[in-house]
Amino acid sequence: MSYVAPLKDMLFNIKYLAGIDQIAQLPGFEDAGFDTAQAVLEEAAKFNESVVSPLNWEGDKNPSSWHDGKVTATPGFKEAFHQFVQGGWQGLQHPVDFGGQGLPKTIGASCGEMQNSASISFALCPLLTDGAIEALLTAGSDELKAIYLENLVSGKWTGTMNLTEPQAGSDLAAVRTRAEPQADGSYKVFGTKIFITWGEHDMAENIIHLVLARVSGAPEGVKGISLFVVPKFNVNKDGSSGSRNDVHCVSIEHKMGIKASPTAVLQFGDHGGALGYLVGQENRGLEYMFIMMNAARFGVGVQGIAIAERAYQTAVTFARERVQSRPVDGSIMASAPIIHHPDVKRMLMTMRAYTEGCRAMATVAASAFDAAHRHPDAQTRKDNQTFYEFMVPLIKGYSTEMSLEVTSLGVQVHGGMGYIEETGCAQYYRDAKILTIYEGTTAIQANDLVGRKTSRDGGQSAKAVAKQIEATEGQLVASGNADAVVVARRLKTAREAFVDVVNFVAGNTKASPNAVFSGSVPYLMLSGNLMAGWQLGRALLVAIEQISQGVDVPFMQAKIITARFYADHMLTKAPGIRDAITEGAESVTALALDSF
Repeated sequence: MSYVAPLKDMLFNIKYLAGIDQIAQLPGFEDAGFDTAQAVLEEAAKFNESVVSPLNWEGDKNPSSWHDGKVTATPGFKEAFHQFVQGGWQGLQHPVDFGGQGLPKTIGASCGEMQNSASISFALCPLLTDGAIEALLTAGSDELKAIYLENLVSGKWTGTMNLTEPQAGSDLAAVRTRAEPQADGSYKVFGTKIFITWGEHDMAENIIHLVLARVSGAPEGVKGISLFVVPKFNVNKDGSSGSRNDVHCVSIEHKMGIKASPTAVLQFGDHGGALGYLVGQENRGLEYMFIMMNAARFGVGVQGIAIAERAYQTAVTFARERVQSRPVDGSIMASAPIIHHPDVKRMLMTMRAYTEGCRAMATVAASAFDAAHRHPDAQTRKDNQTFYEFMVPLIKGYSTEMSLEVTSLGVQVHGGMGYIEETGCAQYYRDAKILTIYEGTTAIQANDLVGRKTSRDGGQSAKAVAKQIEATEGQLVASGNADAVVVARRLKTAREAFVDVVNFVAGNTKASPNAVFSGSVPYLMLSGNLMAGWQLGRALLVAIEQISQGVDVPFMQAKIITARFYADHMLTKAPGIRDAITEGAESVTALALDSF
């Protein structure tokens, strides 16, 4: 169950698909070229392979525990987290002004993947802190930034995101937690929040909760929600942690997976009110929280890629070692390792192609994020922001759904041994399930794709991406490579199916919302499938060029084969999904409710 970071594939994506040397020309990223990326990723690999990865199974066997309001992390987690903080990993992508390293998201995404492959439960703590940092950077006052950001960026303090309540899951209009203004400008917060990841623990000096609540007299619904900073320990004027605030963990959940990550029920204000501080303006809390959620949604997509990679590595190792039956082609006249069997190869290739396709897609989106924030040209920033925002629900939705398929295949490759906990396969499968649920279910991502990313602009953003894909098809055909020509044909068919669905969605969302939303998740899956396939098509073009120069020929040949496999086995699903969306809505909604 050991983990080896896929550095070669990560660096291939960063160099050739994301264009790290172009990113290094952006203001503030001058020192973040390929050499820096390689050095940082190599150090991240050492830390996660040797320090975090060995704790993954331990966290499943010995989860975080709650006793008398206190949560104790899995044995070894606290020490590993201190090493994480000492290494400066929390501040990797955050501003130098607050003690961070200011590196591009293009580099940070790969480091995040390694953390999550090593242990999703462990990596969730810094993931939530990243979100809190983003929210304060965007909407926090200078005073709040001065008090909280340096310690959050260093990892000395950790952050949480408090949205969900017993009666308010995805429907945040139902939030009841209230905030009462005080004479000194602070607020007293009262309420209960559930499903709070790392909401209580013993790994850091303080925990900074970002909490959605209603100020007394606020409008009903989502327009009346505000965002507050509520620290576990109040902060003294000198910046040190002071008296205990009135926020307490009353229990933690017993879960199917990510067991080492404590999922807390937090009670605010049982003893007079939890002291909180407004972030930004009253009644704009949901807007600010979406900043945290968008950062976290990209991060959860990366978690899907990470757990898929871990499952793939474990399955390949087992398939090479497990001897069972003679190969069907008679190439070996005795029982042989199961990796010789065609169906095992099919499963392993499926796992590999999904993982590499989604990794490429996420890396390219990260580079768009960097350009959207740093490029000197306003129109270029806008175009990259539009592209990044279009990609986020796909990265979150498609990468996490694919992780379920990949981790399931990992169990299948192991056969009966996969069902036994000691192989680790079952843990990957169980851990992966939450990824399609938290930070917005796959259906929530699909609603975002339909509403904000497609219908709102009449499908123009989606069609602009389709134009880029069409250009790649032309390059593939022009290469004259036989595999490239086939991939171009598959890509064209999938792109045309995508455009058909975009037209259907843009043309029918207002008039026939049930027809469109009944196919919203299939639309997301078709879109993610196409985007991952497109990036593998681009990777194939790079591989052809590198082989012509004699550069790492085995790796480049494997990249071509993986892209061809993806085109043959994944992209070919697109027309059928299109037909289900554009022609199948009636059968989704026709059955009377009392017939279910």
